[in-house]
Amino acid sequence: MKAAFASIAEVMKSGPVMPVIVIDRLDDAVPLARALVAGGVRVLEVTLRTPVALDAIAAISEAVPDAIVGAGTILNAHDLKTAGEAGARFGVSPGATTDLLRAARSNGWTFLPGVMTPSEAMKAVAEGFAALKFFPAVPAGGVQMLKAIAGPLPQLRFCPTGGISPATAPDFLSLANVDCIGGSWLAPRQLVEAGDWAAITALAAQASQLGSGV
Repeated sequence: MKAAFASIAEVMKSGPVMPVIVIDRLDDAVPLARALVAGGVRVLEVTLRTPVALDAIAAISEAVPDAIVGAGTILNAHDLKTAGEAGARFGVSPGATTDLLRAARSNGWTFLPGVMTPSEAMKAVAEGFAALKFFPAVPAGGVQMLKAIAGPLPQLRFCPTGGISPATAPDFLSLANVDCIGGSWLAPRQLVEAGDWAAITALAAQASQLGSGV
């Protein structure tokens, strides 16, 4: 396993958008990562949703040193172990069981657990996590929910993910408790299947400027 990033806060502040990547064909992994990095997006969340996901993480980790590749859809301690062995430098989960939080903490993982409610957020804080994925962001209340959570829980930092588009991304990124957002639009299936890496680089370049006022 490569050395983990120093903290999840560093990962979240490395760019305004963290692409949520689903890789069906291993041959797409490296050129996709290179296309995203060329557009200024270095933090890549490769979801563990396909049979080639772990091999894709390993390939990107080896061939694209400028990428900060992490594993998404981590559900349990076994996922943490295999993702780390593949070279993932951080992990992201859609939820946060006590067992998963404790496994991540005890193994020194740079980890972004998922929460949807204040109670779930409080449980994560109790286990030592104050940087959280807010998921599914739009169905769970979106910008207004995050504003409401900021009142009683001002110490929390969020990466909202789920249902966010380029049009709504600036609304999320303008919030004081949001460091970055997750988005699947940077690597749409049709462009990946077509091998249109130039178009993906263009999407990444646009995303890398979100929240910058450019």
